[in-house]
Amino acid sequence: MQAANRVLKNTMFLYAKMGITVFISLYVTRLILNALGAHDFGLFTLIGGFVTLLTFLNVAMTSSSQRYMSYAEGKGDFNEQVSIFNISVVLHVGVGIVLIGILEAIAPFLFGHVFQIEPERLAAAKDIYHFAVLSALFMIVSVPYDAVINAHENMLFVAILGVFESLLKLGSALLVVAYAGDKLVFFGFAVLIISVTVFAVKGVYCHRQYREVRLNPVKYHDAKLLKKMFSFAGYSTLGSTSSMVSNYGQGIVLNMFYGTIVNAAQGIGGQVSGQLSAFAATMMKALNPLIAKSEGAGNRKLMLQATYAGTKFSFFLLIFFYIPFFVEMPVILDVWLKDVPEYTLVFTTLMLSRNLVEQLFLTLNSAIAATGNIKHFQIFHSLLTLVPLVVSYLLFMMGFKPFTLYVVYLLYAVAHGGLVLYFAKKEAGLSIRSYFIDVIFPTVISLVVIFAATALAYILVPQEPWRFGAVVLTSSAAFAVTVWTLGMSRQEREYALRVIRRRRNRSADV
Repeated sequence: MQAANRVLKNTMFLYAKMGITVFISLYVTRLILNALGAHDFGLFTLIGGFVTLLTFLNVAMTSSSQRYMSYAEGKGDFNEQVSIFNISVVLHVGVGIVLIGILEAIAPFLFGHVFQIEPERLAAAKDIYHFAVLSALFMIVSVPYDAVINAHENMLFVAILGVFESLLKLGSALLVVAYAGDKLVFFGFAVLIISVTVFAVKGVYCHRQYREVRLNPVKYHDAKLLKKMFSFAGYSTLGSTSSMVSNYGQGIVLNMFYGTIVNAAQGIGGQVSGQLSAFAATMMKALNPLIAKSEGAGNRKLMLQATYAGTKFSFFLLIFFYIPFFVEMPVILDVWLKDVPEYTLVFTTLMLSRNLVEQLFLTLNSAIAATGNIKHFQIFHSLLTLVPLVVSYLLFMMGFKPFTLYVVYLLYAVAHGGLVLYFAKKEAGLSIRSYFIDVIFPTVISLVVIFAATALAYILVPQEPWRFGAVVLTSSAAFAVTVWTLGMSRQEREYALRVIRRRRNRSADV
């Protein structure tokens, strides 16, 4: 009960942050798209995305640091926490130095043979590349501090910092609009300054707030622990590498066959997908430390309960925002962007559909990682993840349309879900039958019922703006009724009622 209350409180902090940052981010995207134009916006998406691709080593080290820090917190071993922090710092600084060397060394090849960029924008593109490389460095070296904050489940600080970062991005977007010079280069430099600022704030806060943040790698060196973390990170690297290659490879393949205009549509679809998924991702951020801590404390039952609940309620959060957007997507994109790039609508629809499928199995990845037994899962995951990119490339050579790529990735999401289920059963003791009955069946049924009710409102109210209001109200009402009656179990409804009564009593006392 105490763990559930803590997750609920942390989730509320993060939702308050998201309530602010989602709208800021969407508005910033509109400002930047209009200021840069579709070509330069697509160029920024292409260059920035490639740098993100090459930080796959950092993604692997991130999962290792956060898993071991939360696991040690669950064990209550302070000395191990200090050692994990120092080992994490050493590993991330090393990764950062190696990545900068690699990224700068391959830059001439990229701009000469890979990227398809107009000659007049080549100099600006190179400047953006260098700024993005430096931004990636600060993102990498900040991970040990993120691991400490997450292990302590300090989501209030995460929320405050997230709002602060969003305000910095809004300020930079407004400056880009007013800037008279090369707006693309100015925007890339602003992104770098924001990365430096956020890193500095995290570092100062953690050194003042947490006892285990003691920077002395020589004193707190632990060879055995280093080997464990490096092994875990090594297998995570397989999955991270394949995922990053697959995700960014989508942009490269689209650019090779269709140019930067299609990259702009892809970038907008990614923005919509990311922002609408943010509330579900936020819940997972609050829940993941509990999953790792429960496993660290030897409580496998609580770990699986948290996994079940995380999947269900993160999926419900997705459909709450997704369904009205699905139904009214053309109107929303027109109002938001004014000039909507070709393929944006179909790209966004297929991206969101893929997200829904993946969300049904996403929490199981955390459960597998919590056990520490990730070797075989990461091997099979990495092999499967590369398949849709190869298939899409072959289909494009045969003349298929750009949206074919996202159809292929939607089918991949279904196949990957089966893989995750198998390894969750093998490594974490998950009951696949129970998972379908308790999680997948009620969530999918809820999705179908809510979408049907929302689509009916769309059909019956043809005139704008009344139709948009009817769609949102109908979707919200159908969501509340359907999730309560069909989506939630009896125990979950009883717990929700206890929380409501307790908060009502506190309000009455005040």
